[in-house]
Amino acid sequence: MAGQSRNTLVVPQARMALEQMKFEIAQELGIQLPQDGYYGNMTTREIGTIGGNITRRLVQLAEQQLTGQALR
Repeated sequence: MAGQSRNTLVVPQARMALEQMKFEIAQELGIQLPQDGYYGNMTTREIGTIGGNITRRLVQLAEQQLTGQALR
């Protein structure tokens, strides 16, 4: 399994929306994402903060959908 990502999307069409969410959250947090796409110079804390906030937002969206609330 070397060289293969296990993080495959269940809905591949969501890739662009997730990328947009990543950039929005990074901007909200004041974290500069590299333009060249190489994340090796970022700290684990920065990457984890962005990922944690993405997860938090996705859970919030799912909860809103499950309860029938309109998205904000």
